Amino acid sequence: MRAVFTERDIPLGGELLVPADSILTPSARDLARDRGVKIIELKKGESPAAASPADTVAIGSDHGGFEMKQKLLPMFEELGLAIRDVGVHDAQAADYPDIARQVAEVVAGGEAARGVVIDGAGIGSAMVANKFPGVRAALCYDRATARNSREHNDANVLTLGGRLLTVTQAEEVLRTWLSTPFGGGRHAGRVDKIKEIDKANLKWTPPNKTR
Repeated sequence: MRAVFTERDIPLGGELLVPADSILTPSARDLARDRGVKIIELKKGESPAAASPADTVAIGSDHGGFEMKQKLLPMFEELGLAIRDVGVHDAQAADYPDIARQVAEVVAGGEAARGVVIDGAGIGSAMVANKFPGVRAALCYDRATARNSREHNDANVLTLGGRLLTVTQAEEVLRTWLSTPFGGGRHAGRVDKIKEIDKANLKWTPPNKTR
């Protein structure tokens, strides 16, 4: 049976790999063109290769970060990274804890090596994401903080304030964050301590209170 691709199958950016002999509805093609999505039609017998977690970035935003998210999406294609967009997909009101949770779950589950969450200020999303084992979320607002969070802290989730940064500023932060490797060396032992605390707190219970 020939696969049929409709508007619901068109991503917000990047590429769409379409098996041979598939059908794309006219409205799907129009939406792909409007979103700048490149449609790649595979040859017969060729199957799309799934991106590795190392090359995948989970991204999400609430209504306060939706516009910025849409403008940042093309950067991932430019850098050859796959996108796991958890939403939102329009500017309707949404709760940032729900979005930050979804991004953090993808990273904590190993489906993506990195995640990006954009809400109005970026603060709340960092708080939520850091509740998940293995997630080290950092709110960054310039290139220096972005570089430090990666080089010193091995941050794997970036949070941004969609209402506090211009798109140009956010692009600089995101590009720096994605391109900066973990420094290792003396920083490795400190990050190991973060991981140890993370594991210990999975079993943590409040100490007995004394009057």
